[in-house]
Amino acid sequence: MPGTLRPFTTVRRSRLLQCAALLAFLAAFTIPAAAQTWPTRPVTMVVPFPAGGSTDAIARSVAQELTEKLGKQIVIDNRGGAGGNLGAAAVAKAPPDGYTILFTTPAPVSMNKLMYKSMPYDPQVDFEPVVLIGKSPLIIVAKGDGFSSFKEMIDFARANPGKINLGHSGNGTLGHITSELLQKSTDTKVTHVAYRGTAPLMTDLLGGVVDVAIDFMPAYVPQVLDGKLKPIAVTSAKRSSQLPDVPTVDEAGFKGFESNAWWAIVVPKGTPDEVKRSINGIINAWLVSDRGKAVLEQNGMTAAGGTPEDLTAYITSELNKYGPLIKAAKIEF
Repeated sequence: MPGTLRPFTTVRRSRLLQCAALLAFLAAFTIPAAAQTWPTRPVTMVVPFPAGGSTDAIARSVAQELTEKLGKQIVIDNRGGAGGNLGAAAVAKAPPDGYTILFTTPAPVSMNKLMYKSMPYDPQVDFEPVVLIGKSPLIIVAKGDGFSSFKEMIDFARANPGKINLGHSGNGTLGHITSELLQKSTDTKVTHVAYRGTAPLMTDLLGGVVDVAIDFMPAYVPQVLDGKLKPIAVTSAKRSSQLPDVPTVDEAGFKGFESNAWWAIVVPKGTPDEVKRSINGIINAWLVSDRGKAVLEQNGMTAAGGTPEDLTAYITSELNKYGPLIKAAKIEF
Protein backbone atom coordinates (compact mmCIF):
# COMPACT_ATOMS: atom_id res chain seq x y z
CA MET A 1 0.00 0.00 0.00
CA PRO A 2 1.43 3.43 -0.92
CA GLY A 3 2.75 5.40 2.03
CA THR A 4 2.95 2.35 4.25
CA LEU A 5 6.01 2.47 6.51
CA ARG A 6 8.44 -0.47 6.53
CA PRO A 7 8.51 -2.41 9.78
CA PHE A 8 10.95 -1.03 12.37
CA THR A 9 13.03 -4.23 12.29
CA THR A 10 13.58 -3.89 8.56
CA VAL A 11 14.80 -0.29 8.94
CA ARG A 12 17.13 -1.23 11.78
CA ARG A 13 18.57 -4.16 9.82
CA SER A 14 19.18 -1.91 6.84
CA ARG A 15 20.99 0.69 8.94
CA LEU A 16 23.10 -1.98 10.62
CA LEU A 17 24.17 -3.30 7.24
CA GLN A 18 25.07 0.23 6.15
CA CYS A 19 27.13 0.75 9.30
CA ALA A 20 28.90 -2.54 8.79
CA ALA A 21 29.78 -1.60 5.25
CA LEU A 22 31.08 1.79 6.42
CA LEU A 23 33.24 0.16 9.10
CA ALA A 24 34.66 -2.27 6.58
CA PHE A 25 35.45 0.65 4.25
CA LEU A 26 37.22 2.57 7.03
CA ALA A 27 39.12 -0.53 8.13
CA ALA A 28 40.64 -0.83 4.68
CA PHE A 29 42.33 2.53 5.27
CA THR A 30 43.11 2.24 8.98
CA ILE A 31 44.95 -1.09 8.84
CA PRO A 32 47.94 0.31 6.91
CA ALA A 33 48.00 3.28 9.27
CA ALA A 34 48.10 0.94 12.26
CA ALA A 35 50.97 -0.97 10.70
CA GLN A 36 52.98 2.25 10.68
CA THR A 37 52.82 2.63 14.46
CA TRP A 38 55.67 0.16 15.10
CA PRO A 39 56.84 -0.22 17.76
CA THR A 40 53.92 -0.27 20.17
CA ARG A 41 55.79 -2.29 22.80
CA PRO A 42 59.39 -3.10 23.77
CA VAL A 43 61.66 -4.67 21.16
CA THR A 44 64.09 -7.47 22.03
CA MET A 45 67.59 -7.18 20.65
CA VAL A 46 69.32 -10.55 20.91
CA VAL A 47 73.09 -10.41 21.36
CA PRO A 48 74.37 -13.95 20.71
CA PHE A 49 77.28 -13.62 23.11
CA PRO A 50 77.61 -13.28 26.90
CA ALA A 51 77.20 -9.95 28.66
CA GLY A 52 80.26 -7.88 29.43
CA GLY A 53 82.25 -8.25 26.23
CA SER A 54 82.97 -5.62 23.60
CA THR A 55 80.10 -6.78 21.38
CA ASP A 56 77.69 -6.44 24.29
CA ALA A 57 78.97 -2.93 25.05
CA ILE A 58 78.48 -1.77 21.46
CA ALA A 59 75.04 -3.37 21.31
CA ARG A 60 73.93 -1.50 24.42
CA SER A 61 74.99 1.82 22.91
CA VAL A 62 73.02 1.03 19.76
CA ALA A 63 70.03 -0.10 21.85
CA GLN A 64 70.07 3.17 23.77
CA GLU A 65 69.97 5.16 20.53
CA LEU A 66 67.11 3.09 19.12
CA THR A 67 65.20 3.39 22.41
CA GLU A 68 65.42 7.17 22.36
CA LYS A 69 64.51 7.54 18.70
CA LEU A 70 61.73 4.95 18.57
CA GLY A 71 60.19 5.83 21.92
CA LYS A 72 60.04 2.22 23.08
CA GLN A 73 62.53 0.23 25.13
CA ILE A 74 65.03 -1.93 23.27
CA VAL A 75 65.71 -4.82 25.64
CA ILE A 76 69.06 -6.62 25.38
CA ASP A 77 68.84 -10.42 25.56
CA ASN A 78 72.29 -12.04 25.83
CA ARG A 79 72.13 -15.60 24.48
CA GLY A 80 75.65 -16.94 24.16
CA GLY A 81 76.67 -20.38 23.00
CA ALA A 82 77.83 -22.37 19.98
CA GLY A 83 79.78 -19.46 18.53
CA GLY A 84 76.69 -17.29 18.40
CA ASN A 85 74.45 -19.94 16.85
CA LEU A 86 72.11 -20.30 19.83
CA GLY A 87 71.10 -16.65 19.92
CA ALA A 88 70.91 -16.37 16.16
CA ALA A 89 68.69 -19.45 15.96
CA ALA A 90 66.27 -17.89 18.45
CA VAL A 91 65.93 -14.82 16.24
CA ALA A 92 65.62 -16.88 13.06
CA LYS A 93 62.65 -18.71 14.58
CA ALA A 94 61.01 -15.60 16.06
CA PRO A 95 57.89 -14.04 14.51
CA PRO A 96 58.89 -11.58 11.77
CA ASP A 97 56.96 -8.74 13.37
CA GLY A 98 59.80 -6.35 14.20
CA TYR A 99 59.88 -7.17 17.91
CA THR A 100 62.92 -9.47 17.80
CA ILE A 101 66.13 -8.34 16.09
CA LEU A 102 69.70 -9.65 16.06
CA PHE A 103 72.81 -7.63 16.83
CA THR A 104 75.48 -9.73 15.19
CA THR A 105 79.16 -10.19 14.47
CA PRO A 106 80.44 -12.12 11.41
CA ALA A 107 80.19 -15.54 13.07
CA PRO A 108 76.41 -16.14 13.28
CA VAL A 109 75.55 -14.73 9.85
CA SER A 110 78.53 -15.74 7.73
CA MET A 111 81.56 -17.54 9.21
CA ASN A 112 79.69 -20.26 11.12
CA LYS A 113 77.98 -21.43 7.96
CA LEU A 114 81.43 -22.22 6.59
CA MET A 115 82.56 -24.18 9.67
CA TYR A 116 79.61 -25.95 11.29
CA LYS A 117 78.51 -29.24 9.74
CA SER A 118 75.00 -28.69 11.05
CA MET A 119 73.24 -25.46 11.98
CA PRO A 120 69.68 -24.89 13.24
CA TYR A 121 69.17 -22.10 10.69
CA ASP A 122 70.51 -20.85 7.38
CA PRO A 123 71.72 -17.26 7.75
CA GLN A 124 71.29 -16.51 4.05
CA VAL A 125 67.71 -17.78 4.07
CA ASP A 126 66.32 -17.03 7.53
CA PHE A 127 67.54 -13.46 7.98
CA GLU A 128 67.10 -10.18 6.16
CA PRO A 129 69.84 -7.52 6.44
CA VAL A 130 69.19 -4.13 7.98
CA VAL A 131 72.46 -2.26 8.37
CA LEU A 132 76.22 -2.76 8.68
CA ILE A 133 77.19 -0.70 11.71
CA GLY A 134 80.96 -0.65 11.75
CA LYS A 135 84.26 -2.47 11.34
CA SER A 136 87.31 -2.92 13.53
CA PRO A 137 90.73 -4.35 12.74
CA LEU A 138 92.41 -7.15 14.57
CA ILE A 139 95.83 -6.47 16.02
CA ILE A 140 98.94 -8.57 15.59
CA VAL A 141 100.86 -8.03 18.81
CA ALA A 142 104.08 -9.54 20.18
CA LYS A 143 105.26 -10.23 23.72
CA GLY A 144 107.24 -7.47 25.38
CA ASP A 145 110.70 -8.78 24.45
CA GLY A 146 109.59 -10.20 21.11
CA PHE A 147 109.47 -9.05 17.51
CA SER A 148 109.69 -5.33 16.91
CA SER A 149 108.16 -5.26 13.45
CA PHE A 150 105.97 -7.24 11.11
CA LYS A 151 108.87 -7.76 8.71
CA GLU A 152 111.02 -9.17 11.51
CA MET A 153 108.29 -11.65 12.40
CA ILE A 154 107.75 -12.75 8.79
CA ASP A 155 111.48 -13.13 8.14
CA PHE A 156 111.81 -15.31 11.24
CA ALA A 157 108.73 -17.37 10.33
CA ARG A 158 110.06 -18.08 6.84
CA ALA A 159 113.45 -19.13 8.19
CA ASN A 160 111.93 -21.16 11.03
CA PRO A 161 108.63 -22.78 9.95
CA GLY A 162 106.38 -23.61 12.89
CA LYS A 163 108.68 -22.03 15.48
CA ILE A 164 106.44 -19.06 16.23
CA ASN A 165 103.72 -19.84 18.77
CA LEU A 166 100.75 -17.75 17.68
CA GLY A 167 97.84 -17.40 20.07
CA HIS A 168 94.23 -16.62 19.24
CA SER A 169 91.05 -16.60 21.28
CA GLY A 170 89.70 -19.94 20.09
CA ASN A 171 89.29 -22.31 17.19
CA GLY A 172 87.02 -20.83 14.55
CA THR A 173 87.32 -17.28 15.87
CA LEU A 174 88.23 -14.44 13.56
CA GLY A 175 91.72 -14.41 15.08
CA HIS A 176 92.16 -18.04 14.08
CA ILE A 177 90.80 -17.48 10.57
CA THR A 178 92.89 -14.33 10.11
CA SER A 179 96.02 -16.20 11.13
CA GLU A 180 95.28 -18.72 8.37
CA LEU A 181 94.87 -15.85 5.91
CA LEU A 182 98.14 -14.39 7.15
CA GLN A 183 100.04 -17.63 6.60
CA LYS A 184 98.63 -17.98 3.11
CA SER A 185 99.40 -14.36 2.21
CA THR A 186 102.96 -14.43 3.57
CA ASP A 187 103.85 -18.03 2.70
CA THR A 188 104.70 -18.85 6.30
CA LYS A 189 103.85 -21.53 8.85
CA VAL A 190 103.18 -20.93 12.56
CA THR A 191 102.07 -23.09 15.47
CA HIS A 192 98.54 -22.27 16.58
CA VAL A 193 97.73 -22.00 20.29
CA ALA A 194 93.98 -21.74 20.85
CA TYR A 195 92.65 -20.13 24.04
CA ARG A 196 89.19 -19.82 25.53
CA GLY A 197 88.84 -16.11 25.01
CA THR A 198 90.98 -13.00 25.19
CA ALA A 199 91.67 -12.94 28.95
CA PRO A 200 93.77 -16.15 29.15
CA LEU A 201 95.45 -15.31 25.86
CA MET A 202 96.45 -11.91 27.18
CA THR A 203 97.84 -13.47 30.36
CA ASP A 204 100.06 -15.89 28.47
CA LEU A 205 101.20 -13.26 25.99
CA LEU A 206 102.23 -10.95 28.82
CA GLY A 207 103.98 -13.92 30.45
CA GLY A 208 105.85 -14.82 27.27
CA VAL A 209 104.18 -18.22 26.89
CA VAL A 210 103.21 -17.36 23.31
CA ASP A 211 105.22 -15.19 20.96
CA VAL A 212 102.44 -13.41 19.08
CA ALA A 213 98.69 -12.99 19.30
CA ILE A 214 96.05 -12.08 16.72
CA ASP A 215 92.90 -10.84 18.39
CA PHE A 216 90.34 -8.04 18.61
CA MET A 217 92.19 -4.81 19.20
CA PRO A 218 90.44 -2.86 22.03
CA ALA A 219 91.60 -5.14 24.87
CA TYR A 220 95.25 -4.78 23.85
CA VAL A 221 95.47 -1.02 23.45
CA PRO A 222 96.14 -0.26 27.17
CA GLN A 223 98.93 -2.86 27.32
CA VAL A 224 100.48 -1.48 24.14
CA LEU A 225 100.32 2.10 25.40
CA ASP A 226 101.95 0.98 28.67
CA GLY A 227 104.80 -0.60 26.71
CA LYS A 228 104.05 -4.12 27.96
CA LEU A 229 103.29 -5.49 24.48
CA LYS A 230 104.61 -4.66 21.02
CA PRO A 231 102.11 -3.88 18.26
CA ILE A 232 103.32 -5.30 14.97
CA ALA A 233 100.45 -4.54 12.60
CA VAL A 234 96.72 -4.09 12.26
CA THR A 235 94.65 -6.06 9.76
CA SER A 236 92.42 -3.30 8.37
CA ALA A 237 92.92 -1.52 5.06
CA LYS A 238 93.71 1.72 6.90
CA ARG A 239 95.48 2.43 10.17
CA SER A 240 93.49 2.53 13.37
CA SER A 241 92.86 5.87 15.05
CA GLN A 242 93.55 4.21 18.41
CA LEU A 243 97.09 3.26 17.38
CA PRO A 244 97.89 5.52 14.42
CA ASP A 245 101.60 4.68 14.45
CA VAL A 246 101.00 0.97 13.90
CA PRO A 247 101.17 0.01 10.20
CA THR A 248 98.73 -2.20 8.37
CA VAL A 249 99.70 -5.58 6.92
CA ASP A 250 99.08 -4.03 3.52
CA GLU A 251 101.63 -1.31 4.25
CA ALA A 252 104.10 -3.97 5.33
CA GLY A 253 104.18 -5.19 1.76
CA PHE A 254 101.27 -7.63 1.47
CA LYS A 255 98.96 -5.65 -0.75
CA GLY A 256 95.26 -6.15 -0.41
CA PHE A 257 95.45 -7.92 2.93
CA GLU A 258 92.41 -7.07 5.05
CA SER A 259 90.48 -8.81 7.79
CA ASN A 260 88.00 -7.01 10.00
CA ALA A 261 85.66 -7.67 12.82
CA TRP A 262 82.27 -6.13 12.07
CA TRP A 263 78.87 -5.59 13.63
CA ALA A 264 75.47 -5.48 12.01
CA ILE A 265 71.73 -5.77 12.61
CA VAL A 266 69.59 -8.37 10.86
CA VAL A 267 65.96 -9.42 11.35
CA PRO A 268 63.89 -12.56 10.72
CA LYS A 269 62.89 -13.08 7.11
CA GLY A 270 59.54 -11.47 6.39
CA THR A 271 59.94 -8.55 8.80
CA PRO A 272 58.01 -5.50 7.49
CA ASP A 273 59.98 -3.08 5.34
CA GLU A 274 58.91 -0.23 7.60
CA VAL A 275 60.81 -1.81 10.49
CA LYS A 276 63.98 -2.23 8.45
CA ARG A 277 63.76 1.31 7.08
CA SER A 278 63.27 2.80 10.55
CA ILE A 279 66.22 0.98 12.12
CA ASN A 280 68.44 1.63 9.10
CA GLY A 281 67.70 5.34 9.14
CA ILE A 282 68.31 5.74 12.86
CA ILE A 283 71.63 3.86 12.75
CA ASN A 284 72.93 5.75 9.72
CA ALA A 285 72.17 9.06 11.44
CA TRP A 286 73.75 7.85 14.69
CA LEU A 287 76.97 6.86 12.93
CA VAL A 288 77.64 10.46 11.87
CA SER A 289 76.49 12.01 15.16
CA ASP A 290 78.87 13.09 17.92
CA ARG A 291 77.53 10.38 20.20
CA GLY A 292 77.95 7.69 17.58
CA LYS A 293 81.44 8.83 16.67
CA ALA A 294 82.45 8.71 20.35
CA VAL A 295 81.25 5.12 20.71
CA LEU A 296 83.06 4.08 17.55
CA GLU A 297 86.27 5.77 18.66
CA GLN A 298 86.12 4.18 22.10
CA ASN A 299 85.81 0.72 20.57
CA GLY A 300 88.36 1.19 17.79
CA MET A 301 85.71 1.02 15.07
CA THR A 302 85.18 2.79 11.79
CA ALA A 303 81.66 3.59 10.67
CA ALA A 304 80.05 1.61 7.89
CA GLY A 305 76.33 2.28 7.45
CA GLY A 306 74.60 2.12 4.09
CA THR A 307 71.60 0.20 2.83
CA PRO A 308 70.41 -3.35 3.56
CA GLU A 309 71.63 -4.23 0.09
CA ASP A 310 75.10 -3.01 1.03
CA LEU A 311 75.12 -5.40 3.98
CA THR A 312 74.01 -8.30 1.77
CA ALA A 313 76.84 -7.61 -0.65
CA TYR A 314 79.36 -7.38 2.19
CA ILE A 315 78.30 -10.70 3.72
CA THR A 316 78.52 -12.35 0.31
CA SER A 317 82.04 -10.99 -0.17
CA GLU A 318 83.05 -12.35 3.25
CA LEU A 319 81.72 -15.81 2.41
CA ASN A 320 83.56 -15.81 -0.91
CA LYS A 321 86.78 -14.61 0.72
CA TYR A 322 86.94 -16.98 3.67
CA GLY A 323 85.13 -20.03 2.32
CA PRO A 324 88.08 -21.57 0.43
CA LEU A 325 90.46 -20.62 3.25
CA ILE A 326 88.38 -22.31 5.97
CA LYS A 327 87.91 -25.39 3.82
CA ALA A 328 91.64 -25.68 3.12
CA ALA A 329 92.46 -25.26 6.83
CA LYS A 330 89.80 -27.86 7.72
CA ILE A 331 88.25 -25.67 10.39
CA GLU A 332 85.01 -27.45 11.22
CA PHE A 333 82.76 -28.28 14.14
